[in-house]
Amino acid sequence: MAFHPEVQHAVAELFIELEGIEPQLDQVAREWTDNVQHGAMWVPKIFATKYRAVEAAWRVVDQALEIAGGFGIFREGAFEQLFRDARIGRLHPANAMLTHEICGKLALGLDPDASPRWG
Repeated sequence: MAFHPEVQHAVAELFIELEGIEPQLDQVAREWTDNVQHGAMWVPKIFATKYRAVEAAWRVVDQALEIAGGFGIFREGAFEQLFRDARIGRLHPANAMLTHEICGKLALGLDPDASPRWG
């Protein structure tokens, strides 16, 4: 299968997706370690980094499962656990809706806890 052009293209997409995760994770971890003062913007920075990494991981695992085919859904294969873990990562902590709410409000300088919360 490795010589099939569509498999090669799909694997290239996975590689490109994974390459995009590490620099952002490294940057945020470096800034945290170096005690960079982002103040209240640390919250959306961390939420955004987690969101980007988990969404990319989901796309990678989903595409890898597509390449692997039906065997990937069985517990005997590694994909079943990866698929479950990637899916759970999208839900906790902070699902996509909460991530977008917090990042949007803080980027606009709004108090995320102010009432009314919506509307």
